[in-house]
Amino acid sequence: MLRIYSHFTLFTLLGRLKRTDSGVHPHGDNAKQFGKMVEWGMKPLDAIQAATVNAADLLGWADKIGALETGHYADLIAVSGDPASDVRVLESIKFVMKGGAVVRNDLAAK
Repeated sequence: MLRIYSHFTLFTLLGRLKRTDSGVHPHGDNAKQFGKMVEWGMKPLDAIQAATVNAADLLGWADKIGALETGHYADLIAVSGDPASDVRVLESIKFVMKGGAVVRNDLAAK
């Protein structure tokens, strides 16, 4: 059972502090949350991990999602830039692969 402490900080009953990306921006604008998380004091990589490995752990799905490993579900995105330096590049996704199929490819030669 989880108790919401703030917009993106959750405590488990075991007392572990985990941060997730849940709940602040409407669907479709979710990537804007990364910039806010950094603005509010998180490091860029911590904000990215909040949406991936931390969220997977809190859901109890760390063995299925949140990592690029054999046996995990792996949806991929590509951006122009380094999100570890500037998380706002995650607001402009150029490539999406979901379930092994490319569903968006703005990087392809036109």
